[in-house]
Amino acid sequence: MGGFCGVVSKTDCTASLFFGTDYHSHLGTQRGGMAVLGEKGFLRAIHNIQNAPFRSKFENDFPKFSGRLGLGVISDTDPQPLIVASHLGTYAIVTVGVLTNIEALMAEQFRDRRMQFQYSTTSGVVSPTAVVAALVDSQGSFAEGVKYAQEKIEGSCSMMIVTESGRFYAARDKWGRTPVIAGKSDDGFILLQESCALPNLGYTLFRELGPGEMVEVTPDGMETLIPPGDEMAICSFLWVYYGYPASSYEGRNVEMARYRCGGYLARRNPVEADSVGGVPDSGVAHALGYSQESGTRYARPFVKYTPTWPRSFMPPDQRQRDLIAQMKLIPIPGLIRDKRLVFCDDSIVRGTQLRRQAKRLYADGVKEIHMRIACPPLLYGCRFINFSRSKSVYDLATRRYIREAEGEDPAAVEKYQDPDGAPYKAMVERLRGDLGLTSLAFQRLEDLTAAIGLPREKLCTYCWTGKDVSCGKCGRACAGCDGCAAAGGRG
Repeated sequence: MGGFCGVVSKTDCTASLFFGTDYHSHLGTQRGGMAVLGEKGFLRAIHNIQNAPFRSKFENDFPKFSGRLGLGVISDTDPQPLIVASHLGTYAIVTVGVLTNIEALMAEQFRDRRMQFQYSTTSGVVSPTAVVAALVDSQGSFAEGVKYAQEKIEGSCSMMIVTESGRFYAARDKWGRTPVIAGKSDDGFILLQESCALPNLGYTLFRELGPGEMVEVTPDGMETLIPPGDEMAICSFLWVYYGYPASSYEGRNVEMARYRCGGYLARRNPVEADSVGGVPDSGVAHALGYSQESGTRYARPFVKYTPTWPRSFMPPDQRQRDLIAQMKLIPIPGLIRDKRLVFCDDSIVRGTQLRRQAKRLYADGVKEIHMRIACPPLLYGCRFINFSRSKSVYDLATRRYIREAEGEDPAAVEKYQDPDGAPYKAMVERLRGDLGLTSLAFQRLEDLTAAIGLPREKLCTYCWTGKDVSCGKCGRACAGCDGCAAAGGRG
């Protein structure tokens, strides 16, 4: 994932940029960066934030920055911002997203323009931001370049650009998979992903960019250079998991959506229990909604040690994720022993952490464990925003079961989407047994979309359905079929 922030101000932008970027720290743990356009050009700093938060790593840099335009980024892909010199001029650029066709894009740029890309000695990959900059630079203007890049990129890419001549551009990815939100103050504008940053920084919500929209921003206003598209596929997982509770996207608040999610789970899957709790952090709001709807007492049998342990999905190494998951959750035996417990969690990916948590609960004397999951079973790996770190679709607990039952036929996966069908029920029962749970239930997709409050066709639900607005040539689950490729689709 990752997140970015940009500020255009009549006065110094550094404080808003620094704290605005910091409000995106929950979205990544690899690198952080800032670039500010000052009187002598760009001043930039980039730090590794794997072992320390963004704010502490940049505290010494903060007093050195001064300027009225700036960019900040929390990146899980490459060191950013990049400072680029090209025929369009010198500019700073930050990106958020994933380029699933990055190798093809590099090959095309080498073939057509003899561009050369250097692999990073630390990450072992080419900087996606450098590839995006090459696409932008291939055209005659920034607007033409951004439009060209958005047409060529498979996956997603939102970006911000500050030129040495003092222009500021922002563009949301073509299908609007991640948000870009503008806030306004007396001094100017801030653009970012997490709207929760606006009130504490003195900004009010101005508007959200539409899918594929590009704007030029000055302290006095905002001009659309590329109009928004008609179709949107914003990531549903913003509300399920990685969006910040106080943020709103497309006018739908995260915390309130999670309360509604928990309410739907309680209505669809009631059970007699002594208390309900959430797996911290994202499961807490789901559990509160479940408690309110069901009348079951809310309790915290697990508490999270927050001072030092980051979110466990971020580290690329599975062993590190497992270690973090084990260390950050601390049980309270008095709320566990001889109790019938309901737990709400955002999702089941591999199932490794949940299985270990169940064993710990049984060791502490729990009587029953009823797990309620706030989204449908994950059946497909994310292809659009780099949400999952899985290297193979068979890292998913559901797909391992389906492979055992059906072999490796991608078309067989579709029948496991029907929550009323026998294959789905058999899969859930198998997962329940493997994880050591008393009962297991997943959210229905129609309930999740209702909880979010956006039309189904405006949401990306690919990880549950295998279908997406950017690939719908045949209307079936996208498995990279020849038909889609021949028809010009993104499958």
